Amino acid sequence: MNVRDAFFEVLRSHGITTIFGNPGSNELPLLRDFPDDFRYVLALQEGAAIAMADGYALATGRTSLVNLHAAAGTGNAMGNLTNTQSGHVPVVVTSGQQARRYTALNALLTNVDATTLADPLVKWSCEPLRPQDVPQALSQGILLAGSAPAGPVYLSLPLDDWDHEADPSALEHLKARSVQGDPVVSEPTLDLLRRRLSGAANPVMVVGPGIDNPTGWSGASRLADQLGLPVFVAPSPSRCPFPTRHPGFRGVLPSDVPGVARHFSGHDLVVAFGAAIFRYHEFEEGDYLPPGAELWAVTSDPDEATRAPFGQILVGNPSDALARLADTMPARHRPPPPPLVRTNRLGEPGPAFSAEAIVDALNEAKHENTVLAHEWTSVDTTWDRFDISQPGSLFFPASGGLGWGLPAAIGLQLGDPSRRVLAMLGDGALHYTVSALWTAARYRVPVVFVVARNGEYGALKKFTQVMRAPGVPGLELPGVDVTGIASAYGIPATRVDTLAGLTGAVKDALATDEPRLIEVPQQPLDGPAAPTC
Repeated sequence: MNVRDAFFEVLRSHGITTIFGNPGSNELPLLRDFPDDFRYVLALQEGAAIAMADGYALATGRTSLVNLHAAAGTGNAMGNLTNTQSGHVPVVVTSGQQARRYTALNALLTNVDATTLADPLVKWSCEPLRPQDVPQALSQGILLAGSAPAGPVYLSLPLDDWDHEADPSALEHLKARSVQGDPVVSEPTLDLLRRRLSGAANPVMVVGPGIDNPTGWSGASRLADQLGLPVFVAPSPSRCPFPTRHPGFRGVLPSDVPGVARHFSGHDLVVAFGAAIFRYHEFEEGDYLPPGAELWAVTSDPDEATRAPFGQILVGNPSDALARLADTMPARHRPPPPPLVRTNRLGEPGPAFSAEAIVDALNEAKHENTVLAHEWTSVDTTWDRFDISQPGSLFFPASGGLGWGLPAAIGLQLGDPSRRVLAMLGDGALHYTVSALWTAARYRVPVVFVVARNGEYGALKKFTQVMRAPGVPGLELPGVDVTGIASAYGIPATRVDTLAGLTGAVKDALATDEPRLIEVPQQPLDGPAAPTC
């Protein structure tokens, strides 16, 4: 058995039989005589390949694999790799390296080391010292990527390693081994938080992406019920970690320091689970907390814990901590939070619609089981208008890097065909990885893409107001034929001009087994609606 065969055997032992990629010359020796029991999903650009693998891992809950070209190919993927890192998504990134006998010369000529390039964004990187070490490195990478806190790893694999003889005895051990472990907060440490919660006069809870799983949702809901807690979602969330129609749900926190602090006014204790403390995106001076308040938090990521600028941070599985607290905290009879006022915007006449109205129309169309892939960045906190009642139902680029949403939606759909994926995209964000539409068409991945067409970089326009920077060039996007582009890639596409038409078109698209794209006009930040092509 050669090293190539052993490589695929290790993948099989971990249930990894789908590979996402965009091959270069160095990858051809690995992909030669590709095994029949594997599926290769081709992306036309490396950033799209990373995002597809990211979405696939999110949907399956297992480590995924993406194969890229070295140096420039890896560089093209770096923007979306930031989302994979920030989102704690278990992805193994492999790339082909120049032939081992030419490595030293190639390094002198190109001065590009792929592992060094990837190092800032991965948990671990490796180029095996000898061909026989390739299966061991792959096994280690798969296990490490999925270990808490999960995240991407990078393997640089010389192109002349594959035909060398593997070590069959070592391979058998690699296929049989496993790593089991889920670090949790110790009971004495958790008891500190339990006592602080018991003594708080008016606590409030903040939840983040780290509890977007059945245990976290159940624990957070039960704890909120028992203690009468108002519940906020942490700023700039990459997932929805709490049911949006729970009586305690208060919405998504803003992303500026004083704005967050204002939402904690009157509370003496803030308890946070599964969130970085906090992801401030808009700079404005102010105190982190209002007078008289303190913060306690639980995160599985030691790096998030140590970089938090304030608070008492416990390191361990936040969903487990929530479940244990909910099991042991006695009920407190506090008055329930007042119900949120929700105004339905489906009556807007157009011809272009507010983000709130578009979300309401999409909410009417989606199913309870629908998964939302969200990269409509001018709509930051408005997504909480959706009825979301189960975990794993909304995903957003974790680092805010654009170009993730379209291909990630494809990965999410491939990873869990039982749940239909609805992708919400801005007309600017669409173009970062627009070639992923070809992959959706080629493999008949039935994602429904909804593109809000406002003819501008709306998120950046908002920032020109926040940062007092008028007259910035390059923020207008006129003359883009979104439906024409989709059609050229093989995706049936249509424009709608009413909210009822949007709801109907999305319902119809979700009832098919093919990808569809729907464009809807959105009101720009100011001025008349941008014309459509």
